[in-house]
Amino acid sequence: MIDCQKHLFELPEYISYINCAYMSPLLKTAAEAGQRAVAQKLRPYEIGASDFFDPVTQLRKTFAQLIQAPDYQSIAVIPSASYGLATVAHNLNLKPSDNFVVLEEQFPSNVYTWMKLANKTGAEMRTIKAPKGNNRTQNWNEKVLDAIDENTAFVSLCHCHWADGTLFDLKAIREKTHKNNTLLIIDGTQSVGALDFFISEFQPDALICAGYKWLMGPYSTGLAYYGPAFENGDPIEDNWIHRLNSENFAGLVDYEPNYQPGASRYSVGEVSNFMLLPILQEGLNQLLKWNQTDIQNYCKHISKNTLNQLLEMGCHLESEDQRAHHLFGIRLSEAFDLGALKKKFSENNVYVSFRGNAIRLSPHLYNTEKDFEKLLNCFQAVWKGKSHFIG
Repeated sequence: MIDCQKHLFELPEYISYINCAYMSPLLKTAAEAGQRAVAQKLRPYEIGASDFFDPVTQLRKTFAQLIQAPDYQSIAVIPSASYGLATVAHNLNLKPSDNFVVLEEQFPSNVYTWMKLANKTGAEMRTIKAPKGNNRTQNWNEKVLDAIDENTAFVSLCHCHWADGTLFDLKAIREKTHKNNTLLIIDGTQSVGALDFFISEFQPDALICAGYKWLMGPYSTGLAYYGPAFENGDPIEDNWIHRLNSENFAGLVDYEPNYQPGASRYSVGEVSNFMLLPILQEGLNQLLKWNQTDIQNYCKHISKNTLNQLLEMGCHLESEDQRAHHLFGIRLSEAFDLGALKKKFSENNVYVSFRGNAIRLSPHLYNTEKDFEKLLNCFQAVWKGKSHFIG
């Protein structure tokens, strides 16, 4: 199993940051790349024409390698998940007789876009609620499958749920969407980089990823894959750099009706972000050195004992085969006071997130078993049933 990688980050020993799904800490190498990028702007005369293009191409190639996309030309550079999803929506032609499928309590960026589309087109937005009781994940997946029919234009969901890590059976969903000529749109923001996601395996029509979480990049960066369904589509903005022959600065006023090849047309304007892209590039470089399966196994190992004890204390957690190990939600029993628990976390420098009715834990390779032991101590300190606890 891979060793702890905390030495690659600048995290104080007294901080237990189990919150990568909120925002990843920068790698030291990424911070250094950012400092070099900022310094470059002090000397703009050193920024040449190739600097507008070559780093972007390298970034697209690296992300394509990470997700095993067959061609880097299918990759676009985006500033946010909402931008990537808006591009998808802009290229859909829905009718009032159509429907599309989303999940209950998806991240807002993967909902507002579709609410707007439903209002504009009259298409039915089918929101699949999470079931109650046992076999929640299996039943939720079955409800998604049952909602797909011959009038379903697309399904838009995540690989693992952003609030509690519930895994969705993308292979089965892809099979059902194929049968109904339905597009599959995946928000990979909370999975890609920490959980294996390969284009050949899941065959999404679009994969949208914000970069500041599991891709180890800075805020306002992201990457997207657009499959054949979006070939020759219409971007949501028009800018000079995505037009054919834009490398020829002297000929920019010879306005070009054709775009650069592939999905580059969907990239954000001013895509050559000289300060942010080098940071994201370093994050992706490190991810290629790690193995996402190793990340899952490591997170499972360091959290296992604490999670087992939380289950004994009456907390609820999805079973291991139905959730991710880098992101999962703890639902409290009545034996816990949430306000007291938040206070105890704060006092002990334990950083987690509160999402819906779940406490979201999202460890990475910089965490250790000691971080989870400190977390457990906080739970034990406020547990109303602690006098009966045998640990």
